[in-house]
Amino acid sequence: MATLEGGPVAQRDRWALGRHAGSIHGVVKANGGIVPAERTRAARTLALTEREEISRGLAHGETIRRIARRLGRAPSTVSREIRRHGGRRSYRAVRADDRAWRNAKRPKRCLLAVNLPLQALVAEKLQADWSPEQISGWLVSAYPDDDTLRVSTETIYRSLFIQARGVLKKELVAHLRRVRTMRSSRHASRKGQGRGGIIDAVSIRERPAEVEDRAVPGHWEGDLITGSNNTHIATLVERHSRFVLLVQVEGKDTISVVGALTRQVSHLPDQLLRSLTWDRGLELAAHKQFTIATDAQVYFADPRSPWQRGSNENTNGLLRQYFPKGTDLSAHSQEDLDQIALKLNTRPRKTLGYTTPAAKLEAAVATSG
Repeated sequence: MATLEGGPVAQRDRWALGRHAGSIHGVVKANGGIVPAERTRAARTLALTEREEISRGLAHGETIRRIARRLGRAPSTVSREIRRHGGRRSYRAVRADDRAWRNAKRPKRCLLAVNLPLQALVAEKLQADWSPEQISGWLVSAYPDDDTLRVSTETIYRSLFIQARGVLKKELVAHLRRVRTMRSSRHASRKGQGRGGIIDAVSIRERPAEVEDRAVPGHWEGDLITGSNNTHIATLVERHSRFVLLVQVEGKDTISVVGALTRQVSHLPDQLLRSLTWDRGLELAAHKQFTIATDAQVYFADPRSPWQRGSNENTNGLLRQYFPKGTDLSAHSQEDLDQIALKLNTRPRKTLGYTTPAAKLEAAVATSG
């Protein structure tokens, strides 16, 4: 579902409806950007023609059983219909049909509204910055024998964005990875730096097979995320476990970046530091110094190929929840970065079978040790 805020959908709808995009956005936002389910009549529901037949029968003084027999309906159905809409003297077909249709359009109570223990669990995990998908998968894993603790990812999203449901507090939306006022599709992509000038760069194509299949821990992907005032944070993701390290850097120059990375990874056990894959950014032009200091080989991805560092690219997207674009990243100390990394490392990941990166890495170390 594409967002209407200043995007092409807003402009397209403006041209189609002859309205300003802002007015259209206000209408769509009221329902969280989610198209309401179309209300349809069930096959067993009385149609207007049947109600008119009931009205005529009552006017002629017919019995309920005779009216029901002519309609092919149960007498109890006709009796309830008459009682529900004014009785024998006041029943009117059009009025009864209109009222029945209005009642059918009333919001139906969703799963989280009727299952309060499940609602509390979902709210608790959202406050801990878990995604709806993580919550849905974790419930199955944590409560395998309790079918009452099941909720789909879409139900959680709808309960967040459709505030008319009154189930989950609006404030919980701020805990989602990418904060939006309504549901929207993921069309954005990050372009690779594509810059050359790195002397003796070893291509990603020369990387050993053990790095590619993620079977062995200790192989990392890295990048910088950028904030305002030319501020940056280095991000490292371990390919086997998706374990994250965040590194405070004073500048984007290669001396600052390589020095900060070297200090941060020096605390890792030898088996957890085998290689590092980076993009073509010049911030790692001094990669030889990093290899000398850490004994970890550095590989460089192809230009304009962010998918070659998919784990790191995905993590950088998740980190924008904590470091929105346009904010000054120098305001965060290394202690702040460590706390945010801890949050990511102790959240279950779908790609890990809803195990946490921390648990995955700990298991790998125990096995290799």
